[in-house]
Amino acid sequence: MNIRNLSFIISRGSTFGRMLGLVLVLSFVITLIEHACADNDAKAVEHIDVLLIDGQNNHDWKACSPVMMATLEATGRFKIERATVTKEEVADFKPDFTKYDVVLSNYNGASWVDETKVAFVEYIKNGGNLVVVHAADNSFPKWKEYNQMIGLGGWEGRNEKDGPYVYWKDGEFVRDDSKGPGGSHGSPWEYKVIVRDADHPITKGLPSEFLQAKEELYDRLRGPAENMKIIATAFAKGGSERHEPVLMTLSYGKGRIFHTVLGHDAKSMLGVAFQETLIRGTEWAATGTVTFPPVDAENLPVDRAVSRKPQDIKHTD
Repeated sequence: MNIRNLSFIISRGSTFGRMLGLVLVLSFVITLIEHACADNDAKAVEHIDVLLIDGQNNHDWKACSPVMMATLEATGRFKIERATVTKEEVADFKPDFTKYDVVLSNYNGASWVDETKVAFVEYIKNGGNLVVVHAADNSFPKWKEYNQMIGLGGWEGRNEKDGPYVYWKDGEFVRDDSKGPGGSHGSPWEYKVIVRDADHPITKGLPSEFLQAKEELYDRLRGPAENMKIIATAFAKGGSERHEPVLMTLSYGKGRIFHTVLGHDAKSMLGVAFQETLIRGTEWAATGTVTFPPVDAENLPVDRAVSRKPQDIKHTD
């Protein structure tokens, strides 16, 4: 029975019929509302499928990966599958990347086999997405497409042949083609992250400046730096003495990439600055939007570096 038939009963029937018809109309409307609410609830709890890759890194991936997983899972927004790829397992690492909304790389190790590299490039080109954390930008120095995806990288023989230095100076970003090695850092310290694009979904709603927990700050990274937007920088005191990129977004084909240099070790990954930018950056990479609420300066201050356990992160459900 549809609304038109119910309206006919109410207008043409007896008193009892009109009352019955009214009850049926109300029941029909309630059913519609319930279905709409159910649809909204389904959308609200829709998960983002993440493939986290680790197993080799010059940093402590065994301690860091669980922190990243716990951070993302605490929000209720992400479902994570972990692929640990040791040197002995590289030849057999041939995942179906298309099963995932986004790949989260905590990997800095031996090159993947050609079949896997081709599959990964096709995945990103066709709308797959990538999050690169800290030393994952050291990886694969000779893989052209990967370096185009991440924009900037360091160490492993990188120099002027790989692309320019990129940094903030006098109110704009500079591409510096001068000779020199790619990748360095000063001593660990609590550094200030400065938002350079407050309108980007990742940084929109964050304070304009905030402090990251004590860790090394990458500087002098080099790379193609194509289709890249730098959304935040930090001043590399004791290093390059320049405002260096720390949060970047890129596109490769139809794919979105979020690149963060934050997250040196498991302790600094407890920094709210790392956590909030990882959460927002991973959602943006996977979906192109950020649904998480703003974070005010009380919870993400610039006068002190705050940390928290992943279980203290607010759940979105």
